[in-house]
Amino acid sequence: MENTNITLMRRRLANAYLSSVISISLVLMLVGVASLLLVNAKSVSDYFKENMQVSVIMKQNVTEDAAMDFKKELEKAQYIKTSVYVSREQGEREMKELLGEDFLNVFEASPIPVSIMVTLTADYVTADSLDVVKADISRSALVEDVSYQRSLVDTLNANLSKISIFISVFIALLLFISFVLINNTVRLSVYARRFTIHTMKLVGATRSFIRAPFLLQAAFQGIFAAFIAIIALLGMLFLLKSQFDELFRIFQLDMLLLVMGIILSAGLLICLVSTWFVVNRLLSLNKDDLYY
Repeated sequence: MENTNITLMRRRLANAYLSSVISISLVLMLVGVASLLLVNAKSVSDYFKENMQVSVIMKQNVTEDAAMDFKKELEKAQYIKTSVYVSREQGEREMKELLGEDFLNVFEASPIPVSIMVTLTADYVTADSLDVVKADISRSALVEDVSYQRSLVDTLNANLSKISIFISVFIALLLFISFVLINNTVRLSVYARRFTIHTMKLVGATRSFIRAPFLLQAAFQGIFAAFIAIIALLGMLFLLKSQFDELFRIFQLDMLLLVMGIILSAGLLICLVSTWFVVNRLLSLNKDDLYY
């Protein structure tokens, strides 16, 4: 009968430990997702900024060779990321699609000039920097006009700022919730062994001696849960990559090591801190308090 009770108790402890690890792993996976968004926030912002096009419209008499030479000069500028030459014929085709096939009939010669579509490096996609870039490009005698959607730039920067604030608040809230959930999970796990702690107190064990095995177990629990969370996160990213490959042109996958470090540190730190406080609280209880 006694062996049966011991076996049953061990099974309950094992089940409690397993459910505790799974619960912590799920929370840490959410921390990992939030961390992935945080470390890639700049790359996501840069991606949108560097896809905004600026149109450099050449003067009507500029030849293709002259425009191509100017394009090569433009590419040397530190603010240029990419440049694409748009021929007069290509411009006409685009205008026909927009205005209809016979819009050119009213002109004796094609009014469509050659142009160069450029994208800028992310640091220059701000209202002030774009004004400087426009003035610099417009100095050339070959350039008629430099155009871009000013309202789009203002909207883009305003929305990216709002998104950054939202992500920061979300991550702070998630970390707080993570601490509360993991703390409760650890507290329940340790509280189930409160009588063992009380027995150790009765035989004269010091606080540090009593805490040591619980902290060691908490460390293993945090590391084990973190590894499960990392594997789950990698599996989720693998599935996303197979479905949304474009997404991984934005995310910097080399930052995954940093995210793994955050998950491991969060699991280890929260489990240790929670266990420390719970064990200290149980050590302060008297025998009667253990039953409530």
